Amino acid sequence: MADVTIIERASDEAIADWLAARLSEALEAGEGPVTITVPGGSTPFPIIEKLLEHDLDFSRLVVWPNDDRIVPEDHEASNTGKLRALFEPAGAEVVTLTIMEAVPHFDLAWLGMGADGHIASLFPNTDPKLDEERRIMRLTPDPLPSEAPFDRISLTLPSLLDSAQIAFVIRGSDKRTVFDHAVSGQSDLPVARLLKGASQPVTCFT
Repeated sequence: MADVTIIERASDEAIADWLAARLSEALEAGEGPVTITVPGGSTPFPIIEKLLEHDLDFSRLVVWPNDDRIVPEDHEASNTGKLRALFEPAGAEVVTLTIMEAVPHFDLAWLGMGADGHIASLFPNTDPKLDEERRIMRLTPDPLPSEAPFDRISLTLPSLLDSAQIAFVIRGSDKRTVFDHAVSGQSDLPVARLLKGASQPVTCFT
């Protein structure tokens, strides 16, 4: 089970500062690219905007979405399109998820979580496995979220766990309860399965 540090009531700016410090450490540790995976949804983008205000060599940053809706990148529901609009002007590379991509080791896996315990697009109905052979998979959430009724493409649990460290940003008391149950081993939801398989540091901002 993961060793989880919870940082309460963190502002977007504080989370961005923490992320910038982790990226700075990774950039200083070597000369090659620094690779991260980031979540979609509404929560991350204000944090990313704050992160991009930091003085970092973003030209060495490679950004992978945790998941995406299977829509064109110029569609309003596309995570990749929104990430490109933010990161590419700063010089970073944003990867388009396809099942043909070879998933790297991530310096940081930044995740969100739904109230049903899903992470990336690994919803409870998809029965994600720690020993999943695929690194990227296409799937259909059931039920389909009304705000985004699309098939998905997602990194799998082994891909997300192939990371130096994991960070969650979780807003709301309902989600916090779900996360706490996962940390204590009281559920078998996708987030609980990830935490069960995690051996790296996990930081959760609420």
